Amino acid sequence: MTAPGTSAPFKNPDRLFIDGLWVTPSTPKTIDVMNSGTEELFVRVAEAQEADVKRAVAAARKAFDQGPWPRLSHAERAKYLRAIAREIGTRADDLARIWTTESGVIYEVAKARGPGLAAVWNYYADLAETYPFVEERKPASGNVGLLVREPVGVVAAIIPWNGPSICIGYKVAPALLAGCTVVLKPAPEAPGAAYVFAEICEKVGLPRGVVNVLTADREVSEQLVRNPDVDKVTFTGSTAAGRRIGSICGERVARCTLELGGKSAAVILDDYDVGAAAKTISQMARFLTGQVCSSLTRIVVSRKRHEALLDALSASFGAVRVGDPFDSTTEMGPLAMRRHRDRVEGYIAKGKEEGAKLATGGGRPRHLNRGYFIEPTVFGNVDNHSTIAREEIFGPVLSVIPADNEANAVDIANDTVYGLNASVFTNDVERAYATARQLRAGTVGHNSFRTDFSIAFGGFKQSGIGREGSTEGLLPFLETKTVILDAMPEHVTG
Repeated sequence: MTAPGTSAPFKNPDRLFIDGLWVTPSTPKTIDVMNSGTEELFVRVAEAQEADVKRAVAAARKAFDQGPWPRLSHAERAKYLRAIAREIGTRADDLARIWTTESGVIYEVAKARGPGLAAVWNYYADLAETYPFVEERKPASGNVGLLVREPVGVVAAIIPWNGPSICIGYKVAPALLAGCTVVLKPAPEAPGAAYVFAEICEKVGLPRGVVNVLTADREVSEQLVRNPDVDKVTFTGSTAAGRRIGSICGERVARCTLELGGKSAAVILDDYDVGAAAKTISQMARFLTGQVCSSLTRIVVSRKRHEALLDALSASFGAVRVGDPFDSTTEMGPLAMRRHRDRVEGYIAKGKEEGAKLATGGGRPRHLNRGYFIEPTVFGNVDNHSTIAREEIFGPVLSVIPADNEANAVDIANDTVYGLNASVFTNDVERAYATARQLRAGTVGHNSFRTDFSIAFGGFKQSGIGREGSTEGLLPFLETKTVILDAMPEHVTG
């Protein structure tokens, strides 16, 4: 149950990438990264300590304050972004195999996502020519007013274990285009993509200190957030960790973007076929074994159609083929790690304890004796105030919740501390739009799970602060400066 060639496809797992060099860490401490499908050791990587964090931040600070990077034109920086995109294309299979091994995503799915990873970098490179980094404005006093957007400074980019490559793109690409320097900190459970990215930065000749990469556990990572030389933190991960990061940034008025958890609702209106809804929801719920912050996990349907939807969803989701993520016939792989499977199993036990109806799944697949696998699971008659309806499980566990009517369905969908994603299932586009405007979520899709970073992605309420993707994802890495002059200078640069 392994990929051909199971060794990690990067060269310096025992080092950290700081100031353009592969450096020996301050201590010999290491982190074991496991193969999620086999429970075997995948790679052992260096574990950074506080001294290493300080060293990485100092390199990024020096590169921003004294180096050439912020002083290049946007077009010059875009050339580096395009070079990174080309190398990502070259290393796409390495990144796909790492993602599958560390996080459990189906390899064929991971491989198909490769072109999209490079496209993120090319998109932000294109903005060098089109985005208005300097705009002329009519001042209330003075002759010339300019609205100038400049880089925010040193950025700490902290990425999760479930989708590291895409998160690197949507955090680091706009930061680099803006002129920022970066300390990239991957999750200790899934550092492989960050190591490959460091090799790419080295190969394209990125100036020293512009990108620094280190692996660390959570306690040491907090020192990165606290460091006064870090101007901005961009974080994707749990709401609990986001609250902590946000509070630390608030203490020192550091900028932060937080993309956090979700408990997203699919609202099934009465004109939509329950079989079609069940098929669509189950297809998307199996992606990455449900380890997706925006996954539709609360399925809200009218009480009179609850049993019909529950039966259809149980049949569809329960039939998903679970197995080796490198096998082309597999439809859902393992969870990423043992402690996470324990967590998901704890929620399943809690759902049964609190009286929800277990319609399918709930255990480990009997045909698999190793790997962090779990069955696709569906609960019915779920109370929206129960634990499995309130808390993010981050696994393939769906809760079907009955509603009295359409208005009550919207109320249930909104009755959560989260607000990341939602969807409305109806044949009537007017009803879809009207309902979407009532839902308190950063994205609302129609008749499917839909998120779109080419427009913007982020959440309401405790699902986060700020947006990623598109031009909205560039703004958090820019500071706005007002310049008022007596006359227009001959040369105005971004």
